Amino acid sequence: MNRNGEAGSEGAGWGREQGARSVSAHTALPPPDSNPARSLPLPHPDRRHSSSPLPHSPTDRTSFQATSRSPTHATDSMKLFDRLAEMGHEQLVVCSDPSSGYRGIIAVHSTTLGPALGGTRFWQYATDEDAIVDALRLARGMTYKNAVAGLNLGGGKSVIIGDNKTTSREMIFRAHGRFVESLGGRYVTAEDVGTSPSDMDYVFMETHYVAGLAGRSGDPSPVTAHGVFRAIQASAKHKFGSDDLAGKTVTLQGCGHVGYYLAKELNGAGAKLVVTDIDPEKVKRVVDETKAKAVAPDDIYGQKGDVFAPCALGGIINDKTIPQLRVQIVAGGANNQLLEERHGDVLEQKDILYAPDYVANAGGVINVYSELAGWDSRRSLRKADEIYHTVLGVFDIARKEKIPTYEAADRLAERRLRAVGSMMRTWPQWPNK
Repeated sequence: MNRNGEAGSEGAGWGREQGARSVSAHTALPPPDSNPARSLPLPHPDRRHSSSPLPHSPTDRTSFQATSRSPTHATDSMKLFDRLAEMGHEQLVVCSDPSSGYRGIIAVHSTTLGPALGGTRFWQYATDEDAIVDALRLARGMTYKNAVAGLNLGGGKSVIIGDNKTTSREMIFRAHGRFVESLGGRYVTAEDVGTSPSDMDYVFMETHYVAGLAGRSGDPSPVTAHGVFRAIQASAKHKFGSDDLAGKTVTLQGCGHVGYYLAKELNGAGAKLVVTDIDPEKVKRVVDETKAKAVAPDDIYGQKGDVFAPCALGGIINDKTIPQLRVQIVAGGANNQLLEERHGDVLEQKDILYAPDYVANAGGVINVYSELAGWDSRRSLRKADEIYHTVLGVFDIARKEKIPTYEAADRLAERRLRAVGSMMRTWPQWPNK
């Protein structure tokens, strides 16, 4: 997602040098919460960029940066750069440190709004191409998430190829940190699937461009859950005319960290809860504290209620589950809830209001941003409160332009990218040498 060591207010002034464009596009075999069907190219906002040299990687490491000057086989180069241009990325860096066994990929999609923030995913990909595609797709997703959240951050992502169960982690993540450092602040990393705060501590040994460190912004779950809660309130306001959740029934899938805190807020607002999780202990905790009704995991879709709040796996809105839904709203914290974009159209046709996932769950990235900007927890929660108005804005665009809400969310993000990208740049901000 973004970051840098000692960030100033709102992230202004973080290393925003713009390098030569290098991009890639593709659709790949993704990790658990990814969704290959949703990796169609999104429109790329117009933006200015300079052709200043890209930062060099450490002399004792190997780094291939995909730019127009990169010497590669002609056929492969055409495929790579066609895909990069199609998806609108600025930079792709392929990194290797044989001494530690580190193989990594860093994708920077956009720095229009600020340094590219995106976590580091550690996964055993089937092929190197799958890893590149996943990094590109996830980086682009972060651009949109950060933009629609109103943060001064661009979008990026990195992946490390390998067994994330390995105990030999220090050298791998220190090598990764050196490559992050080599980008000079264009990219800031954090934890993601297969990584942890302790891994980020190793990255921090080599670079300040890392967030999500232990003892800083803390557990993002309460902020993420609060943002989802506000998204549910906004959805209720749009659908029912009031954001009062007292007496409304919410069917909650997933009682993990985010699901637990969301259940607490919903209970406090007077909502009735029907919950499920594959872990009985997590279900018991929520039931004991909120008097929720527990059901089997496969039964949650058919429960009658007002709101379905998916807070577990992605891809759960699909051809099998949609016919079972007996709710009027879908709004939750899970990533990539639509198995395919067409499922958003199906929800629309069934008059089920969908709060786009990356808008509703933006509290997580807001929590990370708070670490970079030096916010306290109260300010993070206030920023997460704004998700209420953002969701209403998405619904308003959908209504006026007669498009599904998932498309409206993209439009909202693109408007901010274009607006900021078109601002006049004055000396000394530009050119920046």
